[in-house]
Amino acid sequence: MGRMDDRTAIVTGAGRGIGRAIAERLAAEGASVAVTDVDEATATDTAAEIGGKAVGIRADVTDPESLRAMVEQVRGAFGRIDVLVNNAGWDKVGPFVDSDPADWDKIIQINLYGVLHTSQAVVPVMIEQGGGTVVNLASDAGRVGSSGEAVYSAAKGGIISFTKTLAREVARHGINANCVCPGPTDTALFASVVEGNDKLRDALVKAIPFRRLAQPEDLAATVAFFASPDASYLTGQTVSVSGGLSMV
Repeated sequence: MGRMDDRTAIVTGAGRGIGRAIAERLAAEGASVAVTDVDEATATDTAAEIGGKAVGIRADVTDPESLRAMVEQVRGAFGRIDVLVNNAGWDKVGPFVDSDPADWDKIIQINLYGVLHTSQAVVPVMIEQGGGTVVNLASDAGRVGSSGEAVYSAAKGGIISFTKTLAREVARHGINANCVCPGPTDTALFASVVEGNDKLRDALVKAIPFRRLAQPEDLAATVAFFASPDASYLTGQTVSVSGGLSMV
């Protein structure tokens, strides 16, 4: 018996990286998982790799209509939604003074509005059911800042604050909401950010007390805890999974 048996979870941005690891971990603990991604091919590939009770669904977190369709698809397949993991994200790194407002819009649309849109599509289903859990992926950038990621930091800080208020509003419905903040994580997205800059990568690793980047599985373990019944009395909390890089 897994602690997620009989639970249905939606994971956004689950085609690759941290999201994929989260979907795999939740499935391994017994959950039925809707693997969603704006890139449908990666979503269906991940679901096929997981097998069992996983389905791949295209969902664009910036498009409320896409999310409504996804929610109906998940309810049709599984009957209920117990867990929402808001993981989808995007960034473009560079000094704020040189940044393009068009990129601000994209960063905020995907990272912050994406969480708002997806939560608004899913939480009413949980209220109707009389329970559920929301786990939002923010970032240590939203807690302590991160050079070259000013707008991303602002969006992720917004997710942390939103999670606390959502937790207050939905507690009476038996729903909890918590926030997980990754530090530097060994993903393709991170590799693209530090590409050709070994000094930056080495400096980051040296700054982490455990002397290694997080693996996606490290994040998945913490998300799985928050998604499970073991965390049912925790709400409005923010935890960093950063190897001690930040201690907030």
